[in-house]
Amino acid sequence: MNAQHWAQIERQKLCDLLEAIGPEAPTLCEGWSAAHLAAHLVLRERKPLAALGIIFGGAFARHTKRTTERLAAKPFEGLIKKLRKGPPLLLKRIDGQMNVLEYTIHHEDVRRAVGEWEERKDLDELQEIIWKIQKRSAQLMARKLEDIDLTLSRPSGEIARIGETGRQVTLVGEPIELAMFMTGRREKSLVEISGDDSAITEMRLGNLGY
Repeated sequence: MNAQHWAQIERQKLCDLLEAIGPEAPTLCEGWSAAHLAAHLVLRERKPLAALGIIFGGAFARHTKRTTERLAAKPFEGLIKKLRKGPPLLLKRIDGQMNVLEYTIHHEDVRRAVGEWEERKDLDELQEIIWKIQKRSAQLMARKLEDIDLTLSRPSGEIARIGETGRQVTLVGEPIELAMFMTGRREKSLVEISGDDSAITEMRLGNLGY
């Protein structure tokens, strides 16, 4: 499985879609237009100091927000052109590790914010890549939830368990759908949820994400 290959595919598909919808189109990222999303991705890859706010928050986040706003005001076509080129040379070797989930989710952020959408098909290899990432990252994504014993389950029957005690809850869906749910896009994910009633409520309303 080639994560770098799929990171490039999702990058180019996202760029195609951004060109089609224009800078003012909505996204699933609260408060962000398509221009803001493109600016975020450029900043993340090409402005490392400004990107610190994505990781550390606080005062760094204020600088990140200001830089994102400045970039979003630049010509949209130029932002997309930078995205199409891929990451700078020093980051190309880790493009797959760094970007395959990021670009897959943001591609869906745009797809699912504009009109009707349906789950994409024929993404078996990408689903496998995202599943491996989910198994590693789910505990981090759910760390702010209280007293949850979470099981992620694919329709194929494969499972990943996070925690061994607590209120039990199970999410069932394809890996991309689980990733959308676990990164806070709950209302736009095709995921079935079952388990303890209070745990279900916690999963639906609790603080998910990085």
